[in-house]
Amino acid sequence: MSLRSTLQDHPLWTLLGVTLLAAVGYVLTAFIGTVIVAVFVYYAARPINRRLVDRFDHRTTAAGVSITALVLPAIGLVGYALLIVSQQIRDVTDLSTLRPEDFGLPPELYNQLSQPSFLLSAEFQDLFTGELTGSILSSLASIAQTATALGTVAINLFAMVVLAFYLLRDDHRLGRWIAEQFDAEDSIAGEFFHAVDRDLSSIFFGNILNAIVAGTIAVIAYSLLNVVAPAGGAIPAAALVGLLAGVASLIPVVGMKIVYVPVFLYMAVRGVLVGGGSLWFVLLFGVVSVVIIDLIPDLVLRPYVSGKNVHIGLLMLAYILGPLFFGWYGLFLMPALLVCFIQFARIVCQH
Repeated sequence: MSLRSTLQDHPLWTLLGVTLLAAVGYVLTAFIGTVIVAVFVYYAARPINRRLVDRFDHRTTAAGVSITALVLPAIGLVGYALLIVSQQIRDVTDLSTLRPEDFGLPPELYNQLSQPSFLLSAEFQDLFTGELTGSILSSLASIAQTATALGTVAINLFAMVVLAFYLLRDDHRLGRWIAEQFDAEDSIAGEFFHAVDRDLSSIFFGNILNAIVAGTIAVIAYSLLNVVAPAGGAIPAAALVGLLAGVASLIPVVGMKIVYVPVFLYMAVRGVLVGGGSLWFVLLFGVVSVVIIDLIPDLVLRPYVSGKNVHIGLLMLAYILGPLFFGWYGLFLMPALLVCFIQFARIVCQH
């Protein structure tokens, strides 16, 4: 017997189900950011995971490889990019709210790590010595608030990875259960679930993932370019330019060109006025921007992106208003809510 039939024949079960659903929803509100990011990670890794399933013919292995080889390194790169951006925000705005202790690091180590040139130096090997590790642990022990914050981040990160792993491994079981309980096969419910799944895949994998990948690559690439920049020819606020380029990739048609083209022109004019010695660096900046940051992520992700089924204007509003309403995770939550609303209006309300 399906869930719908049970609820129709036994109203008390309906009341109990609504109560349990409300209780679960109340609990999830405390972890909504973790849950929605886990769903995003699931959609981001799903195309690769499905290829691995065909290759290994084992869902657990495929999900594990997807998480360890794709998701965890990506989280590390994004985290390091955010570390660089945070340091540049401190330099540009002098915000005292962004403290090195918030990252669980001594101020001098925080300043070193946020400089990409430090990664190319021999001193970087000192990060793995017991002496430095003890210094970090000592810092964490002396700053209880920072340690608590780091522990909370670690728990949420672990929960996100676990949830994404089981979604990748058992999504077929979940889909089959939904189809059985809601009689979703060849029905309005089935059409609705398939449409929502298709659009979430398009938005999460095609748009938001592209922005995160491009922004992360841009932050790190521009910061590394400044390591070899000639005197007076460096990229202005390189990390912030990279971050803005990633955000601008969400804009249709022009994308991140709205960021790196003006910066390129500014650097070219500056190079001409100051002297021709830095023009080679301006050209290098242009090539890296077009090929590595703009073209390659787009070519890699485009084959997996479904057709655009959500009005681009509404989608842009969701990207803008989401973080304003919900905070950082609104970038993921608001588009998901928009997709559900649009497909409900298009499929359910028209039947």
